[in-house]
This record gives sequence, C-alpha cells and structure tokens, in this order.
Amino acid sequence: MDDWVDVAKDGELKDGQCRVVDVDDTMIAVFFRKGHYYAIEDICTHDGGELASGDVEGDEVICPRHGARFCLKNGKALTPPAYEDVDSFPTRVESGTVQVRDDRFD
Repeated sequence: MDDWVDVAKDGELKDGQCRVVDVDDTMIAVFFRKGHYYAIEDICTHDGGELASGDVEGDEVICPRHGARFCLKNGKALTPPAYEDVDSFPTRVESGTVQVRDDRFD
C-alpha cells in the first residue's frame, strides 16, 4: 500500500492522546507524545484487546485489560503478559495533516 491516510490536524492531539484509524482493515492507533507522532497496531498481542484507551507513561502504552506495556516508537512488547510485538507504522505531517500508512506489504 502506498496511500497515506489522514488521522487528524497537526496540533489537534494533546500529549499522550491518540486517534484510531482504519487502514485497509487494520486498526492503527496514532499517538502524540513529546512532539512526535507514533503509530502502532491497536491490538494487544496477549489477548486481542485494544490499546488506544490505555494509559501512556513515557514512551509506553499500557494495555487497559491486563497491563502489558508496548513501546510507542517501535511496537515492542515490554512486559508480560504480552510477549509478541505489535506492528508499527510510519507517520508524517503533510500540509498540516497527520497521516499514517501501512507499509507492511510494500
């Protein structure tokens, strides 16, 4: 896939907030943290729960169901009960709009 999908206007998200978008049937959570946008798949690899409503601490999101932590920057699983990483995706700001794309199959 080569198409970028609009997420939000740049500056719309506050620090630690995220917006979820559907990109070709993949739910992607785009987080704004310390001036940067990070995108990870919105699914906990432990039990399939969503991550978007989890608390953000530092550069980590905490799964609201069982407390697994994932790195916002690269999707790495950091604590049990999750042992598998989530996919991460590229983001950009184009003409004042935050965008994400699914580049896994390029």
